[in-house]
Amino acid sequence: MSAFPRSADGPARIDARPPATAPAPAAPPGTHALDLGPGPEVLLHVPPGLDAAPARLVLTLHGAGGDARAGLGPLLPLADAHRLLLLSPSSHDSTWDVIRGGWGPDVRRIDDALEQVFTGYPVDPTRVCASGFSDGASYALSVGLANGDLFTHVIAFSPGFVAPVDRVGAPQVYISHGRSDTVLPIDRTTRRIVPRLRAADVPVDVHEFDGPHIVPTEIAEEAVRWFVG
Repeated sequence: MSAFPRSADGPARIDARPPATAPAPAAPPGTHALDLGPGPEVLLHVPPGLDAAPARLVLTLHGAGGDARAGLGPLLPLADAHRLLLLSPSSHDSTWDVIRGGWGPDVRRIDDALEQVFTGYPVDPTRVCASGFSDGASYALSVGLANGDLFTHVIAFSPGFVAPVDRVGAPQVYISHGRSDTVLPIDRTTRRIVPRLRAADVPVDVHEFDGPHIVPTEIAEEAVRWFVG
């Protein structure tokens, strides 16, 4: 049996989708807080130029102990130049729901945030990415594989694992990891994750680098170039 069986249902599923007719941008360029009611902060960075062409959307997920601002960190310096619409939620607890034991409030809030973004901003449906660092990378891989009919790409910076999910679709995957990582050692994580993904026919680009548990600037730049094509 595949490590990532295919199914159309499951607790990790996201319902939000870009509309057939792209809306005009709902807010000017810059970083804004979304109004989703009570709950953790969700930030949206809007690049300039969305009146002329749709954005490439990236869901950016922070590591353990982080927040929405930290989630923006690796890709924010590249967002405006590459027309990246960055959606960065904070987790309800110190890390994401499935890492604490099961899908729940975090994936639901992500779904609500995506719904608001899709109805308020023009998004290119061929460039929708789940991205994250550390625990956020594990979450991005897991939610991306469960929603490959929405997420066309996944960027995972130093992931720890992939949660068991019913895979839908086949997003393209980029994984980076430092060979000197002592927080999530590469031999126990990425070097085990990648063979599983490839055995499940998930296309993966792997980039190991000499360094610790970080996202080097050049790796972030390489990942964005890979995503925008």
